[in-house]
Amino acid sequence: MMCGVYTSVLKAQTSDSLSKYILTPKQGPEPHINGPKIFGVRPGHPIVFKIPVSGIKPVSYEIENLPKGVKLNKTTGQLSGSIEKEGEYKMVVTAKNRAGKAIRSFTIIVGETIALTPPMGWNSWNIYASKVTQELVLVNARAMVSSGLIDHGWSYMNTDDVWQGKRGGEFHAILPDSTIFPDMQAMVNEIHQLGLKAGIYSTPWVESYGHRIGGSAMNPEGTFEKTKENIPRNKKQLPYAIGTYKFINNDVKQWAKWGFDYLKYDWNPAELPETKEMYDALRASGRDIVLSLSNSIPFASIGDLSKVSNAWRTGGDIRDNWRSLKSRVLTQDKWAPFAGPGHWNDPDMMIVGYVGWGKEPKPTQLTPDEQYTHMTAWCLQSVPLLLGNDLTKLDDFTLSLLTNDEVLAINQDPQGKQATVVTKIDSCGVLAKPLEDGSIAAGLFNITDSLARKLAVKWSDLGITGKWIVRDLWRQKDLGMFESEFAANVAPHGVVMIRLRKVK
Repeated sequence: MMCGVYTSVLKAQTSDSLSKYILTPKQGPEPHINGPKIFGVRPGHPIVFKIPVSGIKPVSYEIENLPKGVKLNKTTGQLSGSIEKEGEYKMVVTAKNRAGKAIRSFTIIVGETIALTPPMGWNSWNIYASKVTQELVLVNARAMVSSGLIDHGWSYMNTDDVWQGKRGGEFHAILPDSTIFPDMQAMVNEIHQLGLKAGIYSTPWVESYGHRIGGSAMNPEGTFEKTKENIPRNKKQLPYAIGTYKFINNDVKQWAKWGFDYLKYDWNPAELPETKEMYDALRASGRDIVLSLSNSIPFASIGDLSKVSNAWRTGGDIRDNWRSLKSRVLTQDKWAPFAGPGHWNDPDMMIVGYVGWGKEPKPTQLTPDEQYTHMTAWCLQSVPLLLGNDLTKLDDFTLSLLTNDEVLAINQDPQGKQATVVTKIDSCGVLAKPLEDGSIAAGLFNITDSLARKLAVKWSDLGITGKWIVRDLWRQKDLGMFESEFAANVAPHGVVMIRLRKVK
């Protein structure tokens, strides 16, 4: 079996020509409950969660066993309120529309662990870089809703570097540059009203990569002066240094008041003292704010850093080309022991759709095969799914990549296992992971440049025996019953993604 009809598509396609490579079946009108089956929140902290449901609108929502203190908006599926007592609160969600109804279990786990499944959303950097503005963030937030991505679990809208202005206000915290972010509170409010979550960026350095004010200073007032942009990025000299005076608590209080839900904390090398200080400040803020560390986290420190962060970058910045993507596909195994609910390895943001890094947006240079490889690897490896594209320019092919709920379910599996390489054949290989229900997800990756390869996943490599039904996840189609192995022809730079379930 080939991965689609494209067996040698090695030139990037225009968005108008991509529809013929769509594998995801069109969804019917009936409701389908998507996204995570579990959600973590700390005791007494506000619950910010929307139940994602696809299908024709309007949809009505009901929940059986809704915990005390939690409210459900029956027309939007938005959960709010708080729960004081730690524990697991199991519920049954029903979604109805004029074409039918869907029922699924859902559990809120109240405790110290948040981000029980990898965050899914969007970040401004790979499309706008230093050209980001409040309006651009909001335009994309509205597109996240109007495109239907929100109905498949995509939720975070994260503003990256260069939003920062000067210190001031109630908390003597970093306030936004009013020329590009005139009303941060209004932006966060609208994002939440849309049913989404909001993310922000900072660094413990005196100056960020984008040459804006950071979380520390060389003077007690925290005043900041932009330095020359050609100074080396070295922690031991300005501007890329941690200042004598720190303003972490000031900034966190402001972010919590605005209502942010996610922090990208960016410097190099990331070290434990600054990470722990930020983790503690966020924990004391009264709000659950995901802490994501960037960039190129030192592997030697990950044992300690992973305990006080929710996600961490396993390398440098990704670009929209095969060389950059390939380096992240079959190379993440050493990080796997540190991943699990609440703590995720992060090979960087997505490079599908229209990207630009502050320049004129253009379609990704990745071919269709490479985009399937990209999405498959990220979902199998249980890493954050953060889009980096212009959400107002979503063609049918890109939407099909981002709304295949069987593929996304592998990323959001409650067990939170990261897939590892179980078979290596030259530069090709098979990634596989166990799932909560006892099934197994796998991807057969052809990393070679010019030839289709017959690749196999053997039962002996998975530690299983007997007969298993193999399902093509991209096509959402059972392929039959197999014993001892499953083999497929895979296009160069391509993948076949499957799920195995035991024959009863």
